[in-house]
Amino acid sequence: MSATVTAAAGAALGLVAAAAGVAGVLGVEWSLRVPWLVPPGGLELTLDPLGGFFLALVGTTAVPASIHAGGQRGERGGAAFLAFVAAMAAVPLAGNAITFLLAWELMSVASYVLVLGARDSRESLSAAWVYFVMTHAGLACLLAAMLLLGSWTDSLRFADWSAAPSALSPGAGTLAFVLLALGFGAKAGVIPLHVWLPMAHPAAPSHVSALMSGAMVKLGIYGLLRAGLDWLGPGPAWWGVAVMLAGTASALVGVLYALVDRDLKRVLAFSTIENVGIVLVAVGACMVFRASGLEALAVLSLAAGLYHALNHAAFKALLFLGAGAVVRAAGTRNLESMGGLVRRMPWTAAAFLTGSVAIAALPPLNGFVSEWLTFQALLQMLEIPRPELNLVFALGIAGLALTGGLAVACFVRAFGIVFLALPRSDQAAAAREAGIAPRAAMGLLAAACVALGLAPTLVLPALAGVASAVLGTPALDAPADWLTVTVSGRFGGLSTVAVAAALGGALLLPLAALALARAPGRRPGETWGCGRILQTARMEYTGTAFAHPFQRIFDFFYRPVKRLDIDVHAESRFFVRRLAYENRPRPIFEEWLYRPALEALHRAAHRARALQSGSANVYLLYIVAALLVMLVLA
Repeated sequence: MSATVTAAAGAALGLVAAAAGVAGVLGVEWSLRVPWLVPPGGLELTLDPLGGFFLALVGTTAVPASIHAGGQRGERGGAAFLAFVAAMAAVPLAGNAITFLLAWELMSVASYVLVLGARDSRESLSAAWVYFVMTHAGLACLLAAMLLLGSWTDSLRFADWSAAPSALSPGAGTLAFVLLALGFGAKAGVIPLHVWLPMAHPAAPSHVSALMSGAMVKLGIYGLLRAGLDWLGPGPAWWGVAVMLAGTASALVGVLYALVDRDLKRVLAFSTIENVGIVLVAVGACMVFRASGLEALAVLSLAAGLYHALNHAAFKALLFLGAGAVVRAAGTRNLESMGGLVRRMPWTAAAFLTGSVAIAALPPLNGFVSEWLTFQALLQMLEIPRPELNLVFALGIAGLALTGGLAVACFVRAFGIVFLALPRSDQAAAAREAGIAPRAAMGLLAAACVALGLAPTLVLPALAGVASAVLGTPALDAPADWLTVTVSGRFGGLSTVAVAAALGGALLLPLAALALARAPGRRPGETWGCGRILQTARMEYTGTAFAHPFQRIFDFFYRPVKRLDIDVHAESRFFVRRLAYENRPRPIFEEWLYRPALEALHRAAHRARALQSGSANVYLLYIVAALLVMLVLA
């Protein structure tokens, strides 16, 4: 009962957030200020088009996640779930630093509690601790930047920051941007600040993972947009270059790790890093175009980034909810212990296939549209008369092209190994379809993926309006007609409805030809099995085998740890009892960045222990010395 009540309340919050967000997207603005409630500065809520878009994104993700939660028994954390949704809705509404930081911290603490849900699991404890440390390191950067901006502008209100970017010196603006980018980048999972994400997502319940990936990480992008396009005004071109390069690296690294991981939810978590990278490439291109005076291309780039953020919220939430149904039915997250679920869970398989096609950016679903728009913006790089910037755009195009191909392989592997062939475990063989509520939630998100893919002529003008409001420039020209999206005059055009019709015809024509050519008196029989009478799960292609060619190609990146363990008979080495082979990629950022930093911190802490002598006289001496230093500085 508590899960149902929680789901209903969460869905109500989500619908309210979605309605308010749609109002913001349509240009309806309002503000609420209560000066006495939260000193200093008071509580201030403001709705504008950019905040409205991200508020709608939170709401439309929270509704199906809440419905899914209502259909699952034994889920904990009802109060934390409601606090999580409410805090995410408050972040894009915050009108001053105090309100923003309180909502941001509540969002972080509530999600930490949800990740920590299975306290008896060592994995959950470790994941929650890493998440707690990373999110509060990011909070420290945000707090420092906002206090500096408040000191420089004599105000903690965001409207005053937006009105006074010219008052900041270049050095002050750069310092604030770097601190804000680190804080928001940690929440978005940007490389190399991503280490919490592949740990927290598998540990959290699936509907929470859907919310974290579909909505929470987008609020990191929201903050970055506020910092780079609003609070600090038009920045130098290198800000956009840094964002583009970070986005390209995140996209490539995320999809490379997703391609070889055997944990289904970790695959989706790494894929989130990839898609955040794609959004950041578009955002970085917007910043570079704006610094170069190309306002129309800046609007197109930002609209493409917002479109992909919305699309990712739909198909990644769908995939996480589908993965949750699979994990609950199969009793494991290990790809190699699944298989054959398409006959046992046909509704879940259809939903997961829809999400896989969408996230692989295959036409005519929504991922294809937003990535196509991103490429259309990047390909107009020659409008910028600076070769060094053109080179950065070329790197972005090449990185996204490689990412797109690897993403297709990644989700062919994920869907095929999970749902096709024969079950590889007894529990997978006994799996049953998810309940009505989870199927309804997945159906809503699958329909959203189809609608966002087939109706870009309706979605793009609204997003272009949001982008124009943020940049303070005229909106893009409307599409040529209701069927075709055109960009930059005649530079590019796309009709996903026509593409869908062509693909449908290409699939139906062979079926019709086979039906007409069907010979009478046909006889059903078993599929040819290469001369073997009995097929078993041990004869199937595994996820590891599927990923092995890619692992060999990118061996320089994975730097795998290889181990071969052979147990032979005591009397003859030619009789093998057991053979174990491991080829595990190394977590290079953990080994090269975080582990050395932690070891240095431990050494410093060990040396600092000498200061704790246990003597009251020594402690009094410390207090006197600190007081003298403060008096001298004062």
